[in-house]
Amino acid sequence: MPQSSSASVDAPAATAPAPAGKPRKVPRVLVLGGGTVGLYSARRLRKRLGKREAAIVVVDPRPYMTYAPFLPEAAAGSIDPRNVVAPHRRALKGVDVLQGHVSQIEHARRRVQITPIEGEAYWVTYDHLVVGLGSVARTLPIPGLAEQAIGFKNVEEAIAVRNHILGRIDVASSTWDPELRKKMLTFVFVGGGFAGIEALAEVEDMARYAVRHYKQIEQEEMRFVLVEGSRRILPEVSEELGGYTLETLRKRDIEIHLSTFLSSCVDGHVVLSTGVEFDAETIVWTAGVKANPVLQDSDLPLDKMGRVICNAKLQVVTEDGEVVPDVFAAGDCAAVPDLYNPGMTCPPNAQHALREGNHIGDNLARVMRSAEPTEYKHRNVGAVASLGMYKGVAQMFGKIKVRGFFAWVLHRTYHVFAMPTVNRKLRIMAGWTGSVLLRREVVALGSLHDPRAEFRAASVPPKPREDKPAEQAAAVAKADAKQEALPPQKAEAGSPAEKSDAHAKKD
Repeated sequence: MPQSSSASVDAPAATAPAPAGKPRKVPRVLVLGGGTVGLYSARRLRKRLGKREAAIVVVDPRPYMTYAPFLPEAAAGSIDPRNVVAPHRRALKGVDVLQGHVSQIEHARRRVQITPIEGEAYWVTYDHLVVGLGSVARTLPIPGLAEQAIGFKNVEEAIAVRNHILGRIDVASSTWDPELRKKMLTFVFVGGGFAGIEALAEVEDMARYAVRHYKQIEQEEMRFVLVEGSRRILPEVSEELGGYTLETLRKRDIEIHLSTFLSSCVDGHVVLSTGVEFDAETIVWTAGVKANPVLQDSDLPLDKMGRVICNAKLQVVTEDGEVVPDVFAAGDCAAVPDLYNPGMTCPPNAQHALREGNHIGDNLARVMRSAEPTEYKHRNVGAVASLGMYKGVAQMFGKIKVRGFFAWVLHRTYHVFAMPTVNRKLRIMAGWTGSVLLRREVVALGSLHDPRAEFRAASVPPKPREDKPAEQAAAVAKADAKQEALPPQKAEAGSPAEKSDAHAKKD
């Protein structure tokens, strides 16, 4: 059973309720989720409080934090996948880490159930709780979606999209069936928000670059399709920049369907709500997110969207505004009031998650020292989006609109400075420099997703050879005897190879 130096665990879930245990000398802060909110809140709290003031424990099923804004560039091969993640045990000095899924939250009893990757579930008790569980892909009951589509929420999915698309190009280059090639070279992206547009633009740019090395495939054979349910794309920026992005993508021969929904994709046969039908072997789903569903198995107050209700101080509150003691929340899984836009909540993006995480660390340190927490207040500094190499759009401070190369530079500059740890910042910048000088790699490593496939195939014992029927054996023997009886000059010209030899001798 996993156990941390300062994070003692209680009995397995099968024996719940867990015993109270001995009283702790140092208060324990349990941080649920090791994403942006979890990592930054734990780092800031450790900076504010010494080890004798608080024991901090972070729980997450992955051993690293993923910086989501860089996923499109990782999928395009512009950034090494290992550099868009921050390893917890390296980034969280002085903090204990438990790897496992949060399966149940009982705040009234100050305990959380953890299900490790292997082994039985167990309970961890705490004094203070930070909820930063983030979000998961918001899917719909569309026929074929679960079987055919790939998400774009984490680094594993981003690399799977990259390998899959490059793999389809590889296979199509050696396939002569026109209908099958057309299906292989059709790539569908569902969702026109930041995640979908950046993923589509970066991957399309990468695929166009890769196809230049394939003599068997023409650029016109590749078909990229965007499906968006609303009337516009990139709602986070002005309609002017959204329109510019739309025009830019269409100039790149990207097929765009607005006010359109995916109706079905069974066996790769895509059916849109407008009646358009076609076949595709690649469907990438980026149509929104929803709060982590584990919150439904908790006693924390939730809004209609399943998010934890918070006040401006990032404290969890009831629907009546009463503060729930000893628990803070932020990020995609929390409804945090936006003080600069009354009646609205902070958007679920990395810009807010990073600052909310730091603010939780500061506020929790104040509370543990019997001081008053402060309100979280952040004016949106802008939005930046990459549209492939040397292309982008940006809207700064709500007024300044930038497009093209300079917007692409702003995108990279802003996000590389937001990436945690100096180590990752330097590696990303070194990778960018290498890509400019040496060009990016466009090789597919599809076997990474099932590395044992070839070994399993090699381990299957060969089928025993069946004996030839007696009649077949007799016919072969008769033919051999007839061949031996032929004159030498006829035997010499019996096969194409022998004919070539004979002509060569005559010449």
